[in-house]
This record gives sequence, structure tokens and C-alpha cells, in this order.
Amino acid sequence: MLHLAPHPELHAIFETLAYAIGFALYRRTRNAAGDVITLQQRWSIIAAATLGALAGSRLLGLLEQAPRTHIAWSQILIPTGGKTIVGGLLGGWLAVELTKKVQHIQTRTGDLFALPLCIGIIVGRIGCLLAGLADDTYGTPTRLPWAVDFGDGIPRHPTQAYEILFLALLAIILHALSKRPHRTGAIFRVFLASYLTWRFLIDFIKPQPIVEGLNFIQWSCLAGLIILLVDLLRSAHRTQGEEYA
Repeated sequence: MLHLAPHPELHAIFETLAYAIGFALYRRTRNAAGDVITLQQRWSIIAAATLGALAGSRLLGLLEQAPRTHIAWSQILIPTGGKTIVGGLLGGWLAVELTKKVQHIQTRTGDLFALPLCIGIIVGRIGCLLAGLADDTYGTPTRLPWAVDFGDGIPRHPTQAYEILFLALLAIILHALSKRPHRTGAIFRVFLASYLTWRFLIDFIKPQPIVEGLNFIQWSCLAGLIILLVDLLRSAHRTQGEEYA
């Protein structure tokens, strides 16, 4: 068993680094690969993604807390704690799609975000790991030799470390796919489908409240995967005029 002294004060630092590194990587990727939309359209997409991510992250975070504690209106209006990556991704995705409909943007626009999101989440998860029990992202107790004691004497699955390793592998795959011919939007959808599938599976070893057999994050992952599947089936019937990168 490994012992890790908790440092919850580091979480905010790594979260800030995650945003900064992710945005820097996005700019580098856009400068190197170009863009399928104009700069003005891209900024409207970024604004929509940011606002949607904040709302989705907060809403799903509150739903996660609901079975364990009473949620007051002040908690909804004041964003303190209760944030989730899955809610942020799904909320940002929905907001972007709505913005594209309003602006009549037909092409897919998410590929530039895939790798930056991957790396950004890795950096953020380092902060989650160092924060220990205060972050509420640890796993269930286990006897495995790489179990981690976060300060309470209980060996647990280091699910944050599992996610870091998974995302590192996914980043390598996404980078390789981006260098090969692909349909516009395919890279982002590979990222999103992979991450939602991962979170659905890994959350079975997280001590979260269960509703009808799954926790709220798992139900959200299933909903996102179903939408992606429907979108894939619809896209299969629209091969003519498809854009390739």
C-alpha cells in the first residue's frame, strides 16, 4: 500500500494549470493545422463551450450531491464545489451544437479541442490525486498492491491515477489519428466516446450514491453515448460531400 499525504490546497493550482495548458495546446494545434471555420465563429464556439461546460458541470455535480445532502437554492446560484468533468463535457457539447444551429455552421468543429481536453484533464487529475479525500474522486477500498492510503488508513483504488494513465494512452491514439486522413469531427467524437465509456466503467469502483443501479455520472455517460451512436448512424447516410482533414 502506498501512502499519500493529502494536499487539497494544490487542487486549485492544478485546475488553473489545466485550463492554461489546454488553451495553449489548442492555440498551437489551430496554428499548425488551421481551422474549418472563421476566427469569429471559433470564438463564439469557445464562448458557448465555456458557458455550457460551467452550467453542465455544476448541474451534474449538484445531482451527484442530491442523494447525500439537501441542496439549497444558494448552492445552485453560488458555484462552490460539486463540479464534474462529464457534466462539463456534455454541457459544453450541447451549447456548441445549439450555437452552431443559430449561426448556421454546418461543419463539425470539435477536433481542435480533443487533444487539449485530454491533456488538460490529465493535469487536473494530478491535482485531484494530490488533494486526496477532500476531492471526492478516490476509489473504493481494495487489497491490490498499488492501493493508496489518502490519510485515513484505508487502502483505496487510486482512480485519479488510473484516469491519468488512460488519458495518456488516449492522447497518443488521438495524435496518431489526427495525422491520418479522417472525417472532420471524427477526432473529437473518438475522444468523447472513449472518455464517456471510461467514466461509465471506472465509476463502478467509486463510492458514489446509486440511483437505479448506476450513479448520475454513469447515467449521463450512457445518455451521451446513445446520442453519439445516433449521430454516427445518421452520418453514415450522409457520405456525399463529407469533409476530410
